[in-house]
Amino acid sequence: MLTQTTTRVLDPGELGAALAILESEPVTNAFVTARVQVAGLDPWRLGGEMWGWYADGHLRSLCYSGANLVPICATPEAVRAFADRARRSGRRCSSIVGPAEPTAQLWRLLEPSWGPARDVRSHQPLMITEELPKNIEPDPGVRRIRKDEMEVIMPACVAMFTEEVGISPMAGDGGLLYQARVAELVAAGRSFARIDDGKVVFKAEIGAATPQACQIQGVWVAPEYRGQGLSETGMAAVLRYALADVSPVVSLYVNDYNTAARASYRRVGFREVGAFMSVLF
Repeated sequence: MLTQTTTRVLDPGELGAALAILESEPVTNAFVTARVQVAGLDPWRLGGEMWGWYADGHLRSLCYSGANLVPICATPEAVRAFADRARRSGRRCSSIVGPAEPTAQLWRLLEPSWGPARDVRSHQPLMITEELPKNIEPDPGVRRIRKDEMEVIMPACVAMFTEEVGISPMAGDGGLLYQARVAELVAAGRSFARIDDGKVVFKAEIGAATPQACQIQGVWVAPEYRGQGLSETGMAAVLRYALADVSPVVSLYVNDYNTAARASYRRVGFREVGAFMSVLF
């Protein structure tokens, strides 16, 4: 018996079905789930389209197509369908990111028409924790950033992004979109830092938040303060806020070659539960 399959953009009335898939893997899908829970499926509010792959009339897999292309609970057949659609529409994203296996398959199918990529990070360990570390005291100097401190936090955010991604977020539109995103996190109370004498020495954000899981991003220590354990005490402080105020599970993903960061996160109590992959254009 042949299975009838199709791929199309979800309409707003399919929100429940989309959330059922997203919430089936709350940690892995936290980034997209958080957006959908706030914006629904309207492309204008969501900042992109949500593609669905259907088998015998039932929604089985998703792919978010916006600034990032993100396969979600995607079977190999669904990935092939999403790749076909992405090829037809042309590349409009700045990255492909998601669970390592389907993202690798998606990139293999798209590379002949979309390549070369600026960078491919094929194995980025996904780490989680549900509790505070027992032997690391949270840094009491780490706190939420206030709305009137945007000028203080922005240089550190730009430095972190440039160091991590390899290009400045201020390029192109002069940084308007990036500043808006930083301001959004500050306004939501999800931007944290330790500021000494007007200078950010540690920072991190809770970039995605759902009732089930949240994801820490943008962890950064000023270069002259590295090697002093600030990443560990700072992360412990952010964890204290996240577990108390946001979600029972806290996650992050990190480049596999960043052995110092991976060791630091393990000392704070994070453990590896999977892997992401990122393709940067």
